[in-house]
Order: sequence, then C-alpha cells, then structure tokens
Amino acid sequence: MENAGKILLICDDKSYAVYIKEKILSLGVFSVTLEPTAQAGLVGFKQGNYDMVLLKTGMPETNIGALINDLKKIDLDAVIVLLLDTDDQGKIKDLMDLAIYDYLAQPLNTEKLKFIIEKGMKLRSMLMASHKFCQGLKENNQALEKQNMLLARRIEDATTNLSRLYEDLRSTYMRTIKVLAQAIDARDHYTHSHSENVARYALAIANHMKLPTKDVEILRQACELHDLGKIGIEDSILLKTSALTNPEWEQIRKHPIIGAQILEPLTFLNGVVDLVRQHHEHFDGTGYPEGRKGSDILLGGRIIHIADAYEAMRSARSYRKIPLAKEEAILEIKRNSGSQFDPKIVDVFLKIVDEL
Repeated sequence: MENAGKILLICDDKSYAVYIKEKILSLGVFSVTLEPTAQAGLVGFKQGNYDMVLLKTGMPETNIGALINDLKKIDLDAVIVLLLDTDDQGKIKDLMDLAIYDYLAQPLNTEKLKFIIEKGMKLRSMLMASHKFCQGLKENNQALEKQNMLLARRIEDATTNLSRLYEDLRSTYMRTIKVLAQAIDARDHYTHSHSENVARYALAIANHMKLPTKDVEILRQACELHDLGKIGIEDSILLKTSALTNPEWEQIRKHPIIGAQILEPLTFLNGVVDLVRQHHEHFDGTGYPEGRKGSDILLGGRIIHIADAYEAMRSARSYRKIPLAKEEAILEIKRNSGSQFDPKIVDVFLKIVDEL
C-alpha cells in the first residue's frame, strides 16, 4: 500500500486507539491523527483536510448520527468508517443508513481493515478527481466548441494536421470521460468495475448477433459511459440501503438524460449519446426516461439493458449485500422476456450466458 492519505481517528478509548493506530501505520498509511472526543474530532477534521475518518461508536455524551452529519457538512465526500463494539446487525443497518462508507467490529480483522482503507483511499481519490473534472467540464465543452470552429477554418490549408489534432482531442476527451465514468462506479465499492462488466456482457451478445464492427464499437463506448449521469445523483440516494422514496426514485430516473446531456457537446459521440439515453427503456414501454417501446428503442439500448440488469443482479449492492445466484439471475431475465427485455435478445443471451 502506498504512503498516501491522512486518517483522522476519533476514539475515547486510549489503549484501543493506540492499537488501531499501530495497525494502520503498519499498513503504510502516511499519517494517523488521534482525537479523544467528538468535539475535538470535528475541530481537527475541519482544519486537517483528512481523506478518511475512523469513528468509534459508544463514546459518552455523543450522538453518533449527529456527529456523522456534522462531518458531512464539513466535507460531503468524507469517507467515514465506524468502529463498533460488537458485530450488532441491527445497529449496523441503522448506521449504514447514515451514508457511512463501512464499519469494523471487535475483535478487529486486520485484513478487512487493510481492504477498507485501501478501497476507501482509492474512492476518495476518485471523488476528488471527479469534482475537479466537473468544475471544469462546462469550460472544457466551451473550449471544445471554440476549438472545433478554429479547426474548421484551417481545414482547407491543413487537412492532415487538422485530422491529427482532432483525433488527439477526441482521444483526450474520451480518456477524461472514461475516468469520470470509472469514478462513478467507484463511489460505491460494491459497484466497482460495473461498467466494464456490462460492456463485456453486451459485446458477447453483439458478437453472437454478428453486428457490424462500427456498431459494436459504439456499443462498447456506450456501455463504458452508460451510468455517467449518476454524477448528478446524491450519494445518499445512490448508496441507500433501504427502499427509495418516490422523490428519490425520480432522481434516479433522470440519470440517463443527465448522462446524454453531458455527452451531447462531444459531437463524435452522437451514436453513443442515444444509447446512453435509452439504456433503461423497457420493451413494453414501461421504462424511462421516454417510455419508448419495442423497435422504437435502439438495438444497442436493448442490448445494454439486458447486460446492465444481469450484471446488477450478479453483483453485491448497497441495498442487497448478497448477489443473486447465476440461475436466479437467468430466471429473472426469462421471466421478464417480452415485457422488460426484447425476447429476441433474451434468446441470444441464453445461448451465450454460460460463456460469460
């Protein structure tokens, strides 16, 4: 593990705090600061620019929920890990609703501590990069439009140079957008590599259908970027472990449109934009955001929808810690053939699912 990142440990038990600190430092973390009270922890967190907070529950005169909310007010993207006295599942469920990153119970599992810190630090790094990108996204899009105008004026004099420059610019933007899409997956450690897996499943379907190479490439890019719009959805909704309310569900339903709007200024992604917008449309017209039906949904959108659904069912999520078994996920796809999914694509999926 690289020496990087700052951890704040808020713990009133001195011997336990020293033990935890030694375990963390043995993993190679850059620094760990100990604060013995909630108030001291808040002051230190506000001043210290920390990447992660380890917070012990059960401290005297401390409302853990209020403390977490205060930490989130200082830094909405604070990566908070709770230190529990016991592995109390009831308490864990209530605390997870507070949008903490994870928890550790006594006796301390060193391997889990290492895993949580490594993944938490990576998540923090990706979130910071994501925010920085978002701040400049509007300016970058404007710059791209101006650059396109400049390139158009030069096209008669330097066609070769123009093409090279445009491709370099396109490549740079694609890399940047893909990093942002990966940051969306990394916001929740349960969805890490989600977009990569969706692309793998979708391309297996497309190749079995012998789609043209150009269409397969557009499909691959759309899979990698399909959840880009979730950057506009609050973490408290994305990471919620309980059922969503109607207003929260309405926010989730907006992410295909948000993703399409982010990509629309990049004119070389026109085919990708439509697939991103349509990847949650249902074959029977009950999907979102436009309620498209049947062949009115692009073929790529129908393929992504099946791949996305299968990957979600086969993965652990914040709202469902245990993924569905392969047989259960396949049965669910069959059950929704003709309603949620295109039955022709379901037939192809069933032929290649054992190869996935």
